[in-house]
Amino acid sequence: MTPTDSPVSPADHTAVPTRRRRLRVLWWLLGALGALVVLAVVGILIWSQVGVMAAEPEPLAEVRANAAIEITDTTGAIVMEPASGGSEVGLVFVPGAKVDPWAYAAKLSGLVDEGGATVVITKPWLNLAFFDLRPLESFTDLAPDVQTWAVGGHSLGGVRACQLAADADALVLFASYCATDLSDSGLPVIGISGTEDGLTTPEKIEDAQPLLPTDARMEVIDGASHSSFGDYGPQPGDGTPTISDADMAAELTALLLAFAEPAM
Repeated sequence: MTPTDSPVSPADHTAVPTRRRRLRVLWWLLGALGALVVLAVVGILIWSQVGVMAAEPEPLAEVRANAAIEITDTTGAIVMEPASGGSEVGLVFVPGAKVDPWAYAAKLSGLVDEGGATVVITKPWLNLAFFDLRPLESFTDLAPDVQTWAVGGHSLGGVRACQLAADADALVLFASYCATDLSDSGLPVIGISGTEDGLTTPEKIEDAQPLLPTDARMEVIDGASHSSFGDYGPQPGDGTPTISDADMAAELTALLLAFAEPAM
């Protein structure tokens, strides 16, 4: 053996192939993980678009034909304003999961027509409120003349509204409840539910009520189901409403206007 030679052990012959095998396994694992992520994203995208509950055409047509209401359809929201202008109070409203935002136009139109308020109905990303991370100002900026804003929502949209409530002047919940603790917020709150709701049951609302201020107004509409708060037809798992759409809209409008007067 010459001075420049060095001994080669058997382990040296296997070290390089072993490292290569480990790298191949690592790349295989990373590729598999990437494929799973892609499949998950594609699955969520498909699921979010399947089964979206469309707005019923007749109530929406009536709102569109109402000369007292000016409707602006933007990429992020639907804005309903008094045609006469001068609105000082507004409501940002978040739809329920996989419900067409237009399905709430008729039920909220009384706030605009009778109350002179501005209503901004959001268009949640992927039709699901918890995927929509836009701040409240993304929607209030659509009506810059309005000075006082309530935020509200239906079902899952109400849960999202609770997360945005810190930047609002009041909170409105339709067949919903908070998962965010607002008990010390001092925020004016109205929660409206229905006796025939098979999804947001009275027990669920009662269990979450400690998260609201103690003076939160809790109202119940006799005969209203979960889907009575919008116009999108029957919903799986819901009860059967015994109140007409016209009476439901009238009761909602009366409750909201009575709440808005002192609260906003």
